[in-house]
Amino acid sequence: MVTPTDPIQPHETHVDDDVQLLSETLEEVLAYSGDKADQKYVELKTRAEAALEDVKNRISQASDNYYYRAKQAVYLADDYVQENPWHGVGIGASVGLVVGLLLARR
Repeated sequence: MVTPTDPIQPHETHVDDDVQLLSETLEEVLAYSGDKADQKYVELKTRAEAALEDVKNRISQASDNYYYRAKQAVYLADDYVQENPWHGVGIGASVGLVVGLLLARR
């Protein structure tokens, strides 16, 4: 049974997919809506396009930052296991035991 506190929900979507869909929809709306001669429409469209571009850039930077930090963590873990192989074996065995116990309860 899945509860609201479970980290993985069956209906969970990827944020990148959601942002991409929102971006494409907003671009389509901006391309086909409004009276092209109306000055207020032109100003609103310009502001919306600028905001959309800003959000895309911030998401891209955040994604790059998270990727870099995750890669750093992997390298640190690899270095630790290389320097302390028996600690790595112990940690791996402990994690395997806990996962095995959790799976056996279901």
